[in-house]
Amino acid sequence: MRMTTIDIKKLLLHACVITGMFIMLYPVLWMIISSFKPTNTILTDHSLWLREFTFTNYVKGWKGTSGTTFNTFYLNSLIMVGLAVIGNILSSSLTAYAFARLEFKGKKMMFALMLMTMMIPMHVLVVPQYIIFNKLEWINTILPIVVPKFFAVEGFFIYLSVQFIRSLPRELDKAATVDGCGPIRLYTHIILPLTIPAIVTTTIFTFIWTWNDFFSQLLYLSSIKKYTVTLALRMFTDAGGEAALGSLFAMSVLSIIPVFLIFLFFQRYIVEGIATSGIK
Repeated sequence: MRMTTIDIKKLLLHACVITGMFIMLYPVLWMIISSFKPTNTILTDHSLWLREFTFTNYVKGWKGTSGTTFNTFYLNSLIMVGLAVIGNILSSSLTAYAFARLEFKGKKMMFALMLMTMMIPMHVLVVPQYIIFNKLEWINTILPIVVPKFFAVEGFFIYLSVQFIRSLPRELDKAATVDGCGPIRLYTHIILPLTIPAIVTTTIFTFIWTWNDFFSQLLYLSSIKKYTVTLALRMFTDAGGEAALGSLFAMSVLSIIPVFLIFLFFQRYIVEGIATSGIK
């Protein structure tokens, strides 16, 4: 069968895409395969072929350092991420409901100020926030990372939910009001169940961003017992350098599994939540 010019172009396009995908995934694949190699061969063997298999890196890595295992680090990360997700969902959805459905004085100005906060670099706020949390004696706790989530500090999620709620027909509000629903019951019984795609999107992004956040955790957490997985990985390089490279790769592989699973199973909700919220 003769190949047409269109078929050749498609074949070349697919070849370029596959080549680009392999180039981007090579560091990740090398890390995963290197986690099963003996530590002394990791830096000398750069191939993706596993010549000698060992599970020792995972056993040693899970033991952690300074008497603290990765059981503690994972638990700390899950607690922090769980509270951050709950806080973002509650505060962002409530704030978005107020902006999208309620009428109050200064609503447009406050919404504009909220949008302006999305343009402020995070690093500009680091020093004043640290001073406030230090005076509150919250340093070396997860409170500086978790508590702000309950006060709608994430403008992106508010805007996402506002756009989604605005797409819902107002006839639902009128029908619920006729049936005796007030603003609170309207939010809990009508608006909240219909904004599930936006809530799922908020959950996924909050989980990924909080789990991978290194700067805030490094800034506020100083006790090893309170370290998260992200900070625990840093200890392998600080303590052992090349000698701990195998354990570092092994625990790095385990650290990306929760994020990978969350994205794998809920990626369609990300697309649905953003697409139906008017963000193009």
